[in-house]
Amino acid sequence: MAAISASMVKELRERTSLGMMECKKALKEADGDIELAIENLRKASGLKAAKKADRTAAEGVVAVRVATDNSYGLVIEVNSETDFLARDENFLNFVGVVADRAFADKQTDIAVLMAGELESTREALVQKIGENIAVRRIQIIEGGVVSAYVHSNNRIAVLTQLKGGDSELAKDIAMHIAAVNPQVVSGDDMPADVVAKEKEIIKAQPDMAGKPEEIVEKMMGGRIKKFLKENSLIEQPFVKNPEVTVGQLAKDAGAEVSSFVRFEVGEGIEIAAVDFAAEVAAQVQAAK
Repeated sequence: MAAISASMVKELRERTSLGMMECKKALKEADGDIELAIENLRKASGLKAAKKADRTAAEGVVAVRVATDNSYGLVIEVNSETDFLARDENFLNFVGVVADRAFADKQTDIAVLMAGELESTREALVQKIGENIAVRRIQIIEGGVVSAYVHSNNRIAVLTQLKGGDSELAKDIAMHIAAVNPQVVSGDDMPADVVAKEKEIIKAQPDMAGKPEEIVEKMMGGRIKKFLKENSLIEQPFVKNPEVTVGQLAKDAGAEVSSFVRFEVGEGIEIAAVDFAAEVAAQVQAAK
């Protein structure tokens, strides 16, 4: 077997952007033939991507696309394993390509969207960068006046849909939603299970102990009303002018908020604890 020199590993790393251990292993398997090592790595790209697919990708970015006539919009979340990769130009370019395709096709089914060329591109990027990458969710709002706002760090994105009004008003309200994070448009939209859970929490609070049932119900009614007001978009004080609610702001402009979508990177993803020392040791062992 040919000796594997540091310069050979360095050259393969520069040509593939892969890690040192992966390059060293590939060169050993190719008996020092760099071209063969590259060919083998390319053949194994699907396997490389599959091996990383079970690693949790909870970082990443969100992106939006809005039609020039504001008739519809799209919001998408694409995840990476680290915040560092979320700022990588190659990753961001991939996100842009996926968002453009989904927007052009009005496609929210990720399996359909990624079939073929886009999935091959994703796998190649996973192999090159060494992190799992996943298109997590896509949502489209269509009809009325649609506008969007993305927070400067690309971690929060909002689409807002209005009946009446204009795109600037819709964008202002989207900015408010990004900052304040309401759960629903109005209190009537709050899911019954969320209200029931809140009632359980209120009943368990210390100041409810020992009070007659009718007093508890009266106090709980007031607190539920406050909860709904605080979490309903149209009842919230507008961030740019707390003297008016968002609902009043829209009404004064001859508009009404129909719906909104708010994506925040990683929300709801459970991250498993990782023993990094064990992971590194396993990688070293596998490379021998």
